[in-house]
Amino acid sequence: MARFQRSTVPRLLYTLYFTKAAPSSSPSPTASLLLGNFEVRHFSAGSAARAKDDKDPWWKESMERLRNIGISAHIDSGKTTLTERVLYYTGRIHEIHEVRGKDGVGAKMDSMDLEREKGITIQSAATYCTWKDYQINIIDTPGHVDFTIEVERALRVLDGAILVLCSVGGVQSQSITVDRQMRRYEVPRLAFINKLDRMGADPWKVLNQARSKLRHHAAAVQVPIGLEENFKGLVDLVQQKAYYFHGSSGEKVVAEEVPADMEAIVAEKRRELIEMVSEVDDKLAEAFLNDEPISPADLEAAVRRATIARKFVPVFMGSAFKNKGVQPLLDGVLCYLPCPIEVTNYALDQTKNEEKVLLPGNPEGPLVALAFKLEEGRFGQLTYLRVYEGVVRKGDFIVNVNTGKKIKVPRLVRMHSNEMEDIQEAHAGQIVAVFGVDCASGDTFTNGSVKYTMTSMNVPEPVMSLAVQPVSKDSGGQFSKALNRFQREDPTFRVGLDAESGQTIISGMGELHLDIYVERIRREYKVDATVGKPRVNFRETITQRAEFDYLHKKQSGGQGQYGRVCGYVEPLPPGSPIKFEFENMIVGQAIPSNFIPAIEKGFREAANSGSLIGHPVENIRIVITDGASHSVDSSELAFKLAAIYAFRQCYSAARPVILEPIMLIELKVPTEFQGTVAGDINKRKGVIVGNDQDRDDSIITANVPLNNMFGYSTSLRSMTQGKGEFTMEYKEHLPVSQDVQMQLVNNYKANKAAE
Repeated sequence: MARFQRSTVPRLLYTLYFTKAAPSSSPSPTASLLLGNFEVRHFSAGSAARAKDDKDPWWKESMERLRNIGISAHIDSGKTTLTERVLYYTGRIHEIHEVRGKDGVGAKMDSMDLEREKGITIQSAATYCTWKDYQINIIDTPGHVDFTIEVERALRVLDGAILVLCSVGGVQSQSITVDRQMRRYEVPRLAFINKLDRMGADPWKVLNQARSKLRHHAAAVQVPIGLEENFKGLVDLVQQKAYYFHGSSGEKVVAEEVPADMEAIVAEKRRELIEMVSEVDDKLAEAFLNDEPISPADLEAAVRRATIARKFVPVFMGSAFKNKGVQPLLDGVLCYLPCPIEVTNYALDQTKNEEKVLLPGNPEGPLVALAFKLEEGRFGQLTYLRVYEGVVRKGDFIVNVNTGKKIKVPRLVRMHSNEMEDIQEAHAGQIVAVFGVDCASGDTFTNGSVKYTMTSMNVPEPVMSLAVQPVSKDSGGQFSKALNRFQREDPTFRVGLDAESGQTIISGMGELHLDIYVERIRREYKVDATVGKPRVNFRETITQRAEFDYLHKKQSGGQGQYGRVCGYVEPLPPGSPIKFEFENMIVGQAIPSNFIPAIEKGFREAANSGSLIGHPVENIRIVITDGASHSVDSSELAFKLAAIYAFRQCYSAARPVILEPIMLIELKVPTEFQGTVAGDINKRKGVIVGNDQDRDDSIITANVPLNNMFGYSTSLRSMTQGKGEFTMEYKEHLPVSQDVQMQLVNNYKANKAAE
């Protein structure tokens, strides 16, 4: 933040507040100047003396009034509906639209056409709102496992999160995955049990599942008044007040005394809450053990300390769809989730061998900001930044530490789903977006005074590939443009070219992930693409030695062609680092030495395509022992052709076999599905090489042929109720079984005949 010349206005003190967060009791300013999100107030000398006693820096109060939160959950738990209600109650939007509403408008945070059609969130969307003079930055994330990177990168930059659980479905597979991601990035969280108005709603069952399956040290901070169609409101266990939600959209919150018939359950649940928090908070434990009365303020402070320390998860309840329980949840975000300076963030100092540096979140420090998400907008590349330290201003020069490039910030905006609001500057703790900055996801920006980088996020490896190509040749340019853009935006989406088949191969996190991208190529770039199963990279090799003796002789008037090569081919020893070896063992000048390179070239060319299924031949050694040449008719071409035909002549005698790529697969599945998954691997001709136990999960390692792995992500999900996950990497090429070889050869011959 710019320091002002104190000498120019003597005996005045400068304090900065968010304009929205200006306290109502503030002294009347003698002058006021608006600076971006801040108001600089010049107070009289009398207030200066009072403020001197206050040791807190000027930015402390504005930071304490800031929350960065994410909303994550399993598919269809109501994340986007909850965000829609939050925006409505905080005045960011003026009417509510449902995710699959009849009006066809769709929720505010689902700005993509595909999201509105399918009723799912594909990209995480950022917005901000103001609640009770606090500014809240919110990121709504997808629930589907295929878009897991969106959740990863949102949690990487957030200070707190809301884990939404369905009161009927309970803790589902993706809830477990999301919770694992929250743990990875050490994010404090609240749980919100949604859909209490549905048939079969049972919040206490869900709370027990959170304790057993997610290993949460959790307790309810609210008790519902009625359930299913009788769900009327909530009792707050901390304040001991009942809340009812009136008005057409539940906007009027009415606080009343706890209903008489609920006093017993409220007392029991409040005691349970105090006990759970006492286990992890010494201050409350002391009061609890001494049987002292615990005031609402003491309990609230204890819950906040335990939540920020990630030792406790307060559980809220409600029904976002029926507009009940959202405002108390917002209060909970302010009360229990940390502000940016209560979270420890570390950077790595590149000048000191990546030594860890604590970032206090000081707006007066050097700028440190992380680009955590890229998006191609209407006006060019939009880069989402989380500012960890310092201030970024429009027009400033910033340095990309990862590339060393110096860049000017042409435009700075705050995002509200797909709408943006121009701002002049943003300080530590804020999430903003910049235009026209060329960078990759995960790059760190500074003001040039330090060389810090933020730790990168966990990017899972793609597990599935498809071959794609544009239908018409003219649309190749747009097709490449689309693939390049998606690759920059999404680190889990990879594009490669299969050198053998010439196909473009796209890889991603699952079938839905790749389908969405193919659909986006069609919609956003108007390119129709055909999708096919990629060709598996088989290889061929030989298993025994075979002799060759071939004479290539051609007379066609004028100079003819003459070349004779003799020798043998044999397999290279197992584990040999080279795939092809050529040796000349001719004694004397049976073949002039200037023709030897042409012979080697001929053999190499022939080995590019074996006669079984047309794939390259490897692990072979070719030795020539004799030959013959003609003083006039011998040429490089003649000997090259002689080598090609000699190879084909002896190849079948060397008992060739087909090699297939074998993948090393690591599966993590709940123990109850271990037998089913192991049986399926055996069906796919896989070999299980290891089986370990990790808490409630089994870790299975196996070697499985790649050709049998297509569609595996889908079948694994169906076998494990979506709870299994796997990684796959190439291990080696091994011979296929005799029946598979016969099948592959017959298919190859049939295709050749058809051509």
